[in-house]
Amino acid sequence: MVSALKLSSPLSFNITLMLNLMNSRTISIFFVLAMTALLQAGHAQAKDQPQTGLPTIGLKAGNISIQADVAANDETRQKGLMFREKLARNEGMLFVFPQLAYHAMWMRNTPLPLSVAYMDDTGKILSIHEMQPFSEDSHQAAGPARYALEMNGGWFSANKIKVGDSIKGLEKAPKPR
Repeated sequence: MVSALKLSSPLSFNITLMLNLMNSRTISIFFVLAMTALLQAGHAQAKDQPQTGLPTIGLKAGNISIQADVAANDETRQKGLMFREKLARNEGMLFVFPQLAYHAMWMRNTPLPLSVAYMDDTGKILSIHEMQPFSEDSHQAAGPARYALEMNGGWFSANKIKVGDSIKGLEKAPKPR
């Protein structure tokens, strides 16, 4: 560092002090920039990861038990099952909407095929759609829906669950926010 130099005049002392300050400032700026880059990289990485730590709910479709993560606020509904690479056989995600509406889903950043069933306030299935990985095609409810349940692709047909059937246990779902 410059402070190790021996300079005798007051002018050279001021230059030495100024160089030391600049070096400290440069180091500080470098440190701040490096930390900002690390934080942004960490944020980007977290952004491209599947959601974890969501509340779960037990549901029934006919005599089949389902374990579903619950997406009940804007942030969790918007991310949904993005970046999730697998679901267990009877595992899915329940979307709880704050209002009855013709909600729609797409598959942006979602690498596995999914089936979605839209349900009304009572749990009655209004429509079921098959969705392909990474597709941005919109899959809209056939009527005003309060809930949507995403499961592995083909799950509803494989389990003989159809439009008009009901999903039970929705009364335990968290209120939407």
